[in-house]
Amino acid sequence: MTLISRNGTTARASKFVTHNGVVYLSGQVAEDPDGDIQAQTRSTLARVEAILAEAGSSPSHLLSATIYLRDIDNHFALMNEVWNDWIPDGDAPARACVEAHMARPTLLVEICVTAAVISD
Repeated sequence: MTLISRNGTTARASKFVTHNGVVYLSGQVAEDPDGDIQAQTRSTLARVEAILAEAGSSPSHLLSATIYLRDIDNHFALMNEVWNDWIPDGDAPARACVEAHMARPTLLVEICVTAAVISD
């Protein structure tokens, strides 16, 4: 029997799900969506990192990331500056970055990651 663990589950989604040593995070957005793209990216990555820690993982264990930007032409390079500072050297995940319509007009970035759970 395969164990699936759902955490922070509502009727619509779970904050994260673990299965076979892998943690899947729901898309994360900035705590305060009134900031510019770099402030929102920093806030979003802080939330990702906190959830990874709660799930028993870390940024150095990322497997994949999907980044959604409201305005890829104007925000891609600025978001990457923050991303590059956050991701541990040598531990970059497989990654996609796309332009998307966001759930609210003030949101500029949403990040969804999958990571390995740290084993002892």
